[in-house]
Amino acid sequence: MSAKTVLPAVAMTAVSMVLTLAVVVMWLGTAVPWPIALVVGLGIDGGWLATLAYERRLAAQGDTNRAVTAVGWSFGLLATAVLIAHALSAEESAGAWLAVAWLPLAAKALWLVHGLWERTALTPVALDAIRGIQQEARDEAAVARARLRAEAATEETRLTAVTAAGARVARVQARTAQALSAAWSTLETARASEDTGRALTCVTARVTPGVTPRWELPVWGPTEPVASRSLEAAPALTDEALDALVDEIRTSETPALSYREMATRFRAAGHSASEVRLRAAWKRVA
Repeated sequence: MSAKTVLPAVAMTAVSMVLTLAVVVMWLGTAVPWPIALVVGLGIDGGWLATLAYERRLAAQGDTNRAVTAVGWSFGLLATAVLIAHALSAEESAGAWLAVAWLPLAAKALWLVHGLWERTALTPVALDAIRGIQQEARDEAAVARARLRAEAATEETRLTAVTAAGARVARVQARTAQALSAAWSTLETARASEDTGRALTCVTARVTPGVTPRWELPVWGPTEPVASRSLEAAPALTDEALDALVDEIRTSETPALSYREMATRFRAAGHSASEVRLRAAWKRVA
């Protein structure tokens, strides 16, 4: 995988070194003997290459040296400066020489990118582990989304069913109220009729002479509770006493009696309590 970054860096380095050497020889060859110009060019390229090799050795050991890095960039800047100076002094094709003056700095930048690649490179095992973790996270997210969608659909179905049932109950209540209202209106009309009053008076006069009965309408709606004679012969038991009595009867046998058997023995023993209170006491103790 490192070949993706190291090959462009090597190619750019070779091109920049050849270009720098050629420019130095052609430019300085007119002023000094060409062997001296060749030595100058090889010195620039050699210093550039030596610092690059040392940087690569340190990178292989997981280390860096700012001084070496600074020297390497200095050689790269020197090569670029030589190319720019040659391009500015050239009488022909100055633009073309100036267009390739950036190659040494580009080579240094590519080696920097390759170093970053190496410092962040992972082994195939680590990459497989990362891909597995990412896939597991995607699977969990997909399952969570599916669960949420299913719960939302279920809740929507439940709300629709509840709403429909409520609408049916409301319609039944409306019809019942309409029927009761019609019956109430009929009763009110019969009560207010004079013929009905005379008929009732004729019927009841033989039983209670001199008394004109009053036909009261049945009560429809909330009423105020009135004091009435209790149906129980004995005073009503308190909740604590009722609980104790129910528990005593229930546990009188093993296994414990059922509610129906307990209620039968409770009433057979002469005790009295409403069905609602008796069942509530059974729930409290059982």
